[in-house]
Amino acid sequence: MSALSDLTPGTWTVDPNHSEVGFVARHLMVSKVRGRFSDVAGTVTVAEKFADSSVTASAQIASVSTGNADRDAHLTSPDFFDAETYPQMTFVSTAVTPDSLTGDLTIKGVTRSVTFDLEFGGVAQDPWGNTKAAFEARADVNRKDWGLNWNAALEGGGVLVSEKIAIVLDIQLAKSA
Repeated sequence: MSALSDLTPGTWTVDPNHSEVGFVARHLMVSKVRGRFSDVAGTVTVAEKFADSSVTASAQIASVSTGNADRDAHLTSPDFFDAETYPQMTFVSTAVTPDSLTGDLTIKGVTRSVTFDLEFGGVAQDPWGNTKAAFEARADVNRKDWGLNWNAALEGGGVLVSEKIAIVLDIQLAKSA
């Protein structure tokens, strides 16, 4: 595996075909539901001094997929993301270290600071001579901080959907020419 120093300065773009922006929520308080956004874009600008690097990213809300069409329709409805009014979520970094990424996450017009634990996967050349890099990141957030308040009480106690959501990123970047 290569070291972070192999991540050369310049512009790197998210490769949406080899990246996943996902989330995990508790369902019925006993199991997990996983979902992802398939329409994602982003740019990482790596500076000479890594701490001066920056990240911008977006995901189209209508691209959410949990493997269940009814649940996906509910997630894009006003009960949750309200995709018609707020078609995308965005992230703009405010601080980057080798181990963490902090930035402003905007969902439904609400912006909150989020810090992701960051793990560098390395740099490699693909068979066509393109330079690629990979990162994994994870943050736990409270969905109510962005106005994602819908829920249903369970007869035996608890709620249908957890407030705590794990955001899980598996990102491959391509070095721009």
